[in-house]
Amino acid sequence: MGVATKAWRYSGGLVLNNLDSAILKQQKPKQQSQELHSNNFFLGWKWRRPTVAVPWTLVCGLMLFSVGLISLFTGHVASDLEWYSQRLVKRTWYSKLDRVGRAPIDVWKSKFSNFYYGCSERAPHFTPAVRERLSNGYLLIATSGGLNQQRTGITDAVVVARILNATLVVPELDHHSYWKDESDFFDIFDVHWFISYLAKDVPIVKKVPEKVMRSMEKPPYTMRVPRKSEPEYYVEQVLPILLRRRVVQLTKFDYRLSNDLDEDLQKLRCRVNYHALRFTKPIRNLSQRLVTRMRKMAKRFIAVHLRFEPDMLAFSGCYYGGGDKERFELGEIRKRWKTLPDISPDEERMRGKCPLTPHEVGLLLRALGFENNTYLYVASGEIYGGEETLRPLRELFPNFYTKEMLAGEELKPFLPFSSRLAAIDYIVCDESDVFVTNNNGNMAKVLAGRRRYMGHKRTIRPNAKRLSALFTARDKMDWSTFARKVKSCQRGFMGEPEEIKPGRGEFHEFPSSCICQKPSKYYVVNKNKGDQNFTRIVNVSKAEYSNKIFGKEHEKSVLKWKNRTTSNEPVSFTEDIDHDDFLSD
Repeated sequence: MGVATKAWRYSGGLVLNNLDSAILKQQKPKQQSQELHSNNFFLGWKWRRPTVAVPWTLVCGLMLFSVGLISLFTGHVASDLEWYSQRLVKRTWYSKLDRVGRAPIDVWKSKFSNFYYGCSERAPHFTPAVRERLSNGYLLIATSGGLNQQRTGITDAVVVARILNATLVVPELDHHSYWKDESDFFDIFDVHWFISYLAKDVPIVKKVPEKVMRSMEKPPYTMRVPRKSEPEYYVEQVLPILLRRRVVQLTKFDYRLSNDLDEDLQKLRCRVNYHALRFTKPIRNLSQRLVTRMRKMAKRFIAVHLRFEPDMLAFSGCYYGGGDKERFELGEIRKRWKTLPDISPDEERMRGKCPLTPHEVGLLLRALGFENNTYLYVASGEIYGGEETLRPLRELFPNFYTKEMLAGEELKPFLPFSSRLAAIDYIVCDESDVFVTNNNGNMAKVLAGRRRYMGHKRTIRPNAKRLSALFTARDKMDWSTFARKVKSCQRGFMGEPEEIKPGRGEFHEFPSSCICQKPSKYYVVNKNKGDQNFTRIVNVSKAEYSNKIFGKEHEKSVLKWKNRTTSNEPVSFTEDIDHDDFLSD
């Protein structure tokens, strides 16, 4: 039965070796204190042995409680909590290397992005796809939602076909959702590329063969599986029906597969999402022309996905000060989702569930350090409130462009089709230097994951939960204070590598199984300064490090470094090396 009988295994993410703990366990008490004192220079702060043992959990709990009380009365103090709390947690290796917790952030690019790359190749043990005639049957998929929600459904459909050892029929797109787009798969995606790219993973056909359809006594069996079902569910509940009926259709197929899968299947997800799902040539060509036009005006630009359309605001249940008119209009749209509960707009905003207004997005970007002359590409549909809503953002960033402004008459063939317009925005946003999301919707998740996979291009997610209090109280503070607090809030939301533990979060947004670290070893360099010995970890080759830091002036030191027989053997230098300058290039 092929994959149906496979014993699935699940991994709990990376297992990190705590080198410091392993060393300390082998030392005497006095040596433990010295070693801990030395190693804590990695974190940039000095640890002193307390006279009374107090659990850190108690200290942190009291801090959280105290700051919470202060924040309750002031409305904007809690934003500094993340800044201070980061000093109490264990740092990733690159944070130790460059003191990321304290150093200013380059808003255009992460200096650590070059250490990572996307990796989704098939493992040697990943068996080739079964032939169509030997598969367990044909799997029909009916997707649901907008373009990017359907994209996640298509991605998971390929994985489910692999689990069932089935032949996948090219998925059917949703024509009945809010957007009423009549586009089919081949109107948006390159179907031939899709089939050929995945030929070694899953057999895919454009339709069920007529011979099979004529031989069926009953029409295809239709069913809807629960959201985020485990592979075992498909094997135990769907496969027996597929074997009996030969053709099964799964409806409303969006997020119907578990987030946590075997690593081989996660990599298959990445091959589908980041390689096989290529847009059609007309969409790609127009999108690239828009990118070229942006690049001619500016060497680098920001793409902002505003997501401030009426349907999004209605779905969120948030209120933006438009009075009874706004409440009525958004309330009528909200009725289309019969299962949505009644919620409090104020509570939703405090929880960080409300999209920022265009004005708030502009304030966020200016506070982070983007200047008034920065070029913006705004990806959006119909903005609720129209030009009046957009005016504050335009004033903050006059170099404001949309696909309609850049394309002109070239956009006419695409105007009746919301999914094709969304595909154009998708490509331009992906090509931008910085991508700014404004909600945690499907496009934001899918593009954030893709940009991580493609080299950790800067992707900024507003920390709406922390920012909401700041925006409420911004009139009570000067600009420098506001900007400082915004930067504090946004640490951990700037698209840096390892912002989230591998395996955490939605896989489409954090595809950790498909992101690898470049093969370089840790090299320890000791430099003596007075009576203290400073140790820093550098993740580069010996030659690269020595040539960068010492050059020809320190040829003997370079040769001494290069001739070391042990890759991680410490080398002592008396020069005061500025590692931060070294890493800033």
